[in-house]
Amino acid sequence: MCSDLSGKSAVRRELLDARGLLSPEDVRAAAAVLARQALALPELAEAATVAAYVSVGREPGTRALLDALRARGVRVLLPVLLPDNDLDWAVYEGVEQLVRAGRGLLEPDGARLGPDAVLEADAVLLPGLAVDAQGMRLGRGGGSYDRVLARLAAAGADPALVVLLYADEVVAHVPREPHDHPVHAVVTPNAVRRFGE
Repeated sequence: MCSDLSGKSAVRRELLDARGLLSPEDVRAAAAVLARQALALPELAEAATVAAYVSVGREPGTRALLDALRARGVRVLLPVLLPDNDLDWAVYEGVEQLVRAGRGLLEPDGARLGPDAVLEADAVLLPGLAVDAQGMRLGRGGGSYDRVLARLAAAGADPALVVLLYADEVVAHVPREPHDHPVHAVVTPNAVRRFGE
């Protein structure tokens, strides 16, 4: 287990360093393509509620996708980081309703719905740094989304789990731990890859 933890840290550093080399233009161009690719997914096209997140920095961009989902009438839930790293949720009402929060995040300023609001989602967009050939996701290491995935599993909820990444972040293998959950699909600017079908 220690080797998996140290392996995750090393892989995270490498992936974050690679993202650090992306220009703002690279990030914007990828975000536009990612939005088009993701909007074509049946999991999102047919969803009434999607739990998502606001990308920051050089993360694969989600803002165009959030606005497009909202324009389609989809109820978009965004996370609000709690002091213990768990996530509360609030409805996305547009970019003008986002406020700066801790860790450089942007969060909706609306009413908090509680951590269990994610159980209403038909699809969950998960942030990540990599996904491997078996659909295992490597996150940033804070554990917030591990709690979300555990909450979904405990409730028997089975939303589509989707990760947006850059093409070179789909890798052969990521270190994993027993609590890690595979995702259903990864969307890159180049392709959509599905797992477990």
